[in-house]
Amino acid sequence: MAEQLPLPDTDVPVPAEESPQAADPSGLNTRSSLRAAMGAFEVYMQQQGFAENTIKAFLSDLNILAQFVGAWKAVGAISTQDLNHFTRWLMHERGVPCNPKSLARRVTTLKVFFGWLAEAEILPSDPAAPVIHKPVMTPLPEILSDAEVERVLGVTQALRHAEKPDARPHLLVTLLLHTGIKKGECMNIVMNHFNFSDPTQLVLWIRYANPRRRHKERKLRLPVWWPAVLAEYRAQYQPQESLFPCTARNLEYVLANTARQAKLLHSLSFEMLRWTCAVRDYRTGTPADKLRQKLGISRITWREVGVKIARLAEPAL
Repeated sequence: MAEQLPLPDTDVPVPAEESPQAADPSGLNTRSSLRAAMGAFEVYMQQQGFAENTIKAFLSDLNILAQFVGAWKAVGAISTQDLNHFTRWLMHERGVPCNPKSLARRVTTLKVFFGWLAEAEILPSDPAAPVIHKPVMTPLPEILSDAEVERVLGVTQALRHAEKPDARPHLLVTLLLHTGIKKGECMNIVMNHFNFSDPTQLVLWIRYANPRRRHKERKLRLPVWWPAVLAEYRAQYQPQESLFPCTARNLEYVLANTARQAKLLHSLSFEMLRWTCAVRDYRTGTPADKLRQKLGISRITWREVGVKIARLAEPAL
C-alpha cells in the first residue's frame, strides 16, 4: 500500500475547504451585499485552485440565488428560511426543470459559499448548515476483485519473466494499484519525481506545473520491492525524462492486453485500478482523510467518493 507522506514546507496554497481564512474577504461584513460577497468568493476559489468548471457552476448557482433574494441583499440578512424557500422555488416554482442532480449541486454551492462566509467570520453562523442536502449518487464504478487482481498480477509477472522480458505491464499495474493516481498524473511523472535517497523505500512525488493545482501535490511511498521492477523497466525501455515516453493510448493498450490475457470479463483501465486501490486501502483501515489526501481530492468531492468507496468495500452477499 502506497503511503501518503507529508510535503516539505512550501508556498503551495492550502485547498479551499481546508483553510477558508486563506482568502482575503476584502472588508466584507454582515451588511455587505450578496453580489460583493460573490465577487470575493470568486477570487477565493481562484486562489485556492478550484477547477474552472466548478467555479463556473458555483457562480451560476449563486447568480440564481441572487435573482431570488436580490443581488444587493445583505449577506447577514439571508436566513436558513430564505435558503429553504430558494430550494423549494427551484424545484416547484421557477418554471425551469431542476433535476435531483442539479438541485444537489446547488445545495452544495450554498453550503460551500455560506460555510466560507461563516468560517471567515464574515457571518456569525452558517445559514446553509441546516439546509437538507440529498446527494444524488451516480452508479458505482467497477473494481477488480481480489481474485481478479491475482490473475492480472499473474499475467504481468509472466510477461516480466518471459523469454523476451517486458517489465512495463507489471510496473504500470502495480504503480496504479499502490498509488491510485489518475491517468494524467501517471503520464506527467518524470524520473526526478522519484526519491532514491532511501534504498529500502522509493518515494514518488506527484507534481503539478499549474500553480492552481499545487494543492493536489503529494508524496506517495511505494513498496520496498518496486525499485527492482523500475530498474528492469529502465534497462528495457531506457526512459530519459518521462517515466512513460509514450502516449496514454499506448498504456491503455497495455492494460487492455493484460485484461485479455487475464481473461477478465470487463476492461482494465486507469480509473478501475484507481478505484480498486482506494477500496483495498479502505479495507485495510486507512483513515478516511488520509485516503482522501492520497487520492488528491477535495473534501467536497470526497462527500460522494467516500460513500462510494465504503459501498464498494462492503462484502458481497
